[in-house]
Amino acid sequence: MLPDLTQFLWIAWLVLAVLFVIIELLTLEFTFLMLAAGTLIGGLGANLLGSVWWLQILAAAAVSALLLFTIRPLLLRALRRSSALVPTNVDAIFGQRGRVVAPFVHGEGSVKLDNGETWTARSSTLDLASGDVVTVVAVRGATVEVSPIPQEGEPA
Repeated sequence: MLPDLTQFLWIAWLVLAVLFVIIELLTLEFTFLMLAAGTLIGGLGANLLGSVWWLQILAAAAVSALLLFTIRPLLLRALRRSSALVPTNVDAIFGQRGRVVAPFVHGEGSVKLDNGETWTARSSTLDLASGDVVTVVAVRGATVEVSPIPQEGEPA
């Protein structure tokens, strides 16, 4: 005679919840976290109360859906509100100041930015000498376009 496997259904609920948590750690979207909570609260909770298997599945689905449509949007909104947009990589170079390290010849030269990087540069101003202070106005591939910053005492 075959044993009644429904008495071991609580193990399936725990395994499913752990699986959902592992997937959530890989995706970080709170979707599988809500499914894991639904399996624990609805499925395992109904199992511990002695409900039949189909009622356990229905409870897990209902709690998961409730969490997905109520708690998840609140968590995502709070997460996105707290993270300010910080420019990185090429976006962070725009507007940075730097110093000319090689005199510009025919509008091309070399500048060292405040972040320590040395870039090939272009400028519409042809008379930039070593040591002049510039600011980055655009990034074109591996070249930055710079504009001179007037020094104190110079006309703008």
